[in-house]
Amino acid sequence: MANLTFCGAAGTVTGSCSKLITKNAKFLVDCGLFQGNKTTVALNYEPFPFNPKEMEFMILTHGHIDHTGLVPKLVNQGFNGPIYATQTTIELLDYLLRDGASIQESNAKRKNKKNQRRGLPLIEPLYTQKDAEAALALLKPVKYEEWFSPAKNIQVRYWNAGHILGSASAEMTVSNECENGHTLRLLFSGDIGPDEKVFHPEPDAPEGFDYIVCESTYGNRKRADYTLEGRRDALKKELVDGLARGGNVVIPSFAVERSQELLHDIGVIIKQGALKGATVYLDSPLAKKVTEIFIKHARKLDDLELSPDDLFQGDRFRLIESVDESKRLNQVPSKAIIISASGMCDAGRIQHHLKANIWRPECTVLLVGYQSPGTLGSLIQKGIKDIRIHGKEFKLRAQVRRLGNYSAHADQSELLDWIMERSPIVGGLFLNHGENDSRETLKGILADKGIDKERIYIPHFNESFELLASEAVSKGRDPNQRGMDKIPTFDWNNQYAAFGLELVNKLESAASNEERSKILNTIHNALAGHTES
Repeated sequence: MANLTFCGAAGTVTGSCSKLITKNAKFLVDCGLFQGNKTTVALNYEPFPFNPKEMEFMILTHGHIDHTGLVPKLVNQGFNGPIYATQTTIELLDYLLRDGASIQESNAKRKNKKNQRRGLPLIEPLYTQKDAEAALALLKPVKYEEWFSPAKNIQVRYWNAGHILGSASAEMTVSNECENGHTLRLLFSGDIGPDEKVFHPEPDAPEGFDYIVCESTYGNRKRADYTLEGRRDALKKELVDGLARGGNVVIPSFAVERSQELLHDIGVIIKQGALKGATVYLDSPLAKKVTEIFIKHARKLDDLELSPDDLFQGDRFRLIESVDESKRLNQVPSKAIIISASGMCDAGRIQHHLKANIWRPECTVLLVGYQSPGTLGSLIQKGIKDIRIHGKEFKLRAQVRRLGNYSAHADQSELLDWIMERSPIVGGLFLNHGENDSRETLKGILADKGIDKERIYIPHFNESFELLASEAVSKGRDPNQRGMDKIPTFDWNNQYAAFGLELVNKLESAASNEERSKILNTIHNALAGHTES
């Protein structure tokens, strides 16, 4: 019998990694980076809950870092098997894994400067450029809807998932696995895209499986019905209104897919005669490289309102790459639409653009994607007035606006449709890649639609299941392995930052120096009492 373990993305939307053990093979589906607050990010530095050297191959569903970002670390620790992916995913990873390694190396360098000053031990990067190169050498391209056999008695084929360029759901058969000779049919959804989306057709896959592992990112959210034309109209209104206030519009955006969709739609809006005098800047070396891949594949993309020759190009667009160009952009006072990574504002050049604009009431921060709890983007989305960036405090005076129809994920109704269209599901449905509320909500609605509630599973971190012909049996989880039963949405690091900002405000608003001393003495006494206890 096959054994399935959820090594990530159980109760969170990052760190996707599933391990399967069959009679003939041990392998992984995805191996992603954990993203979010510092408690969640710390999971990346813990040992894998398996021996990387024992894993024989890997199936990648798509290129996003939350599905691929720990592959170089895996290779560094001994994994040396083939990594199967679509050709376009491989093209994206050629940039994404190198960029990820560069971020890890620069983060370690910056941290070590602080550690040296404080007399603390130095740290090693999570992985290096050398590790990324070694991982890229293992990638093997496969085509959509064509079976391939990565191991004895195992067949796999990819189906379009409609999420990003090259994304796929992985159909899998495992023969001679059950005592009665039954061949297990499994489907790993990867991330499912919405029905209304530029560039890709709707997601597809066959029907009738023993087990389906499905993402549930928006299992508790339903977008208002929209068309691509309606989405562009909403974007147009936000950009026109934002620029009319006399400042800039800053858009945090993921480098892959989201930035390209925005550029396409803004190009259509400009073609309609709007946004006169405005200049559009894409400030992300990675996004620039990814955009070049989209241009390469432009004639294969769906629902384009611009000709492939005009896509992402024109005298109103600037693709920024150098650091000096990026710095000069922060001197532009108005009429700039600045798209920059990262999408959750937790790293990258977007933080510099926020520092230059977030305190200006005439400027706008336009959020167009999911903001993981505890990230800078989530604090901005909540309207927290005191924001800390690079150790400095800023007042959030800019307008904060949000557009919900640029997500690359299916919403609740689209997830429901996708699952029901894959039915019947004989053995069970696993809901992962979602926060617990999303998974529980989706489970309840699926049960109302006729799927046996006892066969809808919400796995914990590192929980293992035996996949029998007719049911999945939980084997529990190893409490000594990485992961936690509940990912904190607001961890102690967030509390510490909030406390620091609140303390500064209290001291500044105090009526006298005596009152300020009284506040500090109260804190000092509280800390002393805590130490004594």
